[in-house]
Amino acid sequence: MQAKLKAYALLLVLAFVPCPQAAWGGTAGAYALEPLGVQELVRLAIRVNPAVKTARSKWYSALHRIKQNYAPADPQFNFINGDSYSNGFTQPAYRTYGISDSFQFPGKASLHGDIATHTAEIARLSYYASMRDVRAETEAAYYQALLDRALAEINADNIASLRKVLKVTQVAYAANQVTQSDFISAEFDLAQAEQRQRRFLTNEMNDLTALNQLLDRPPDSPLRLSPRLELRPLKARVDELVARATSARQEILQAALSVHNSKTALRLARMEYLPDYTLSYFFDDYYYGSAAPAPGRLQDHGEAVSVTLPLFFWMKQNEDIESAHHDLAAARDNFESVRIQTQAAVTQAYRTTQLAYETALVYRDSLIRLARQNFEVALVGYQSAKIDFVTLSAALANAYGARIAYLRAANEYLAGRVALERAIGEPLAQ
Repeated sequence: MQAKLKAYALLLVLAFVPCPQAAWGGTAGAYALEPLGVQELVRLAIRVNPAVKTARSKWYSALHRIKQNYAPADPQFNFINGDSYSNGFTQPAYRTYGISDSFQFPGKASLHGDIATHTAEIARLSYYASMRDVRAETEAAYYQALLDRALAEINADNIASLRKVLKVTQVAYAANQVTQSDFISAEFDLAQAEQRQRRFLTNEMNDLTALNQLLDRPPDSPLRLSPRLELRPLKARVDELVARATSARQEILQAALSVHNSKTALRLARMEYLPDYTLSYFFDDYYYGSAAPAPGRLQDHGEAVSVTLPLFFWMKQNEDIESAHHDLAAARDNFESVRIQTQAAVTQAYRTTQLAYETALVYRDSLIRLARQNFEVALVGYQSAKIDFVTLSAALANAYGARIAYLRAANEYLAGRVALERAIGEPLAQ
């Protein structure tokens, strides 16, 4: 009875212990109670994204292809049932037992192992590049979702302002102070804004679906995001970022390793002139003295060495060397191309990001406030018949456009930081 009570108590405790699956939300449930920020989403995506897991498995696979390059070929066991005068299987005159194994010329195995080691390093860099790309895609999707949500919120405020304008024009039209055109235009602007709101909400749902895809979850799984956006200036200079990218970007390091492998492949091609060889050992057991090499000697031993001769070198070895020369030239050109492309990408992304940051600050600190004040003044002026509806509508459009322009500049800045991190190959300093 006491044992049962302990078991029930343990089950009761476990029932209230949060499990990782519940915190993650499973495949269709909600995430944890706390909304997720960009860093939490990045950690989750790197852990569960199929592309990252695929790249990691390929790296592990490449690691397990290194040792086999140092091992010789499997030996062969030979058996001969010789000079059987019955059926070929019984009553032989002699039996020969032998073992042989093939070996590469000394040094070739080490070079093959060197290529395999650097190939595994290339796979490791591909794994890191996959994590880098998933991080960038997750951050970009997160910022895009926040942008579309903010656009919907601003458009909702604009709808409220348009309803004010509609009410003002309705009152003015009822008092015969304005024409019906003003009232119809206000209705049209309101309906257009409401339709735009549906598009913003749809965009936000699509953004969440894109995030769920990166998190390896069903498209409509609920997802709560923490709206934390910070505009932090770029502290590093562009030449510093270019230098970091040259030494850290995975594609540049992969290209450098490919150059090294091409050099090693050229050395191996030249070593094809050096002979590979096979060592063999034989033991003969004779059943009849007449079959033995000498009277009274019914057993003997033998060894054999066979080597490869580059007899057709002009068709094989020479062509392999020429091919390896061209592969090495291609690897070097590719390395230089990747290096130059990376430097250009970092420079362009830096300029675009810096401009977006400065633009966002101008709208946030000045233009949004001025546009809002202008609309308030225009609304009062329209009510007192000092300005026409076109001027009022333009003032409202400017107020709405300034907030939208700020959000787009802020999003462009954040997307630029993501592009910079992707081009550099590592996160920027916070």
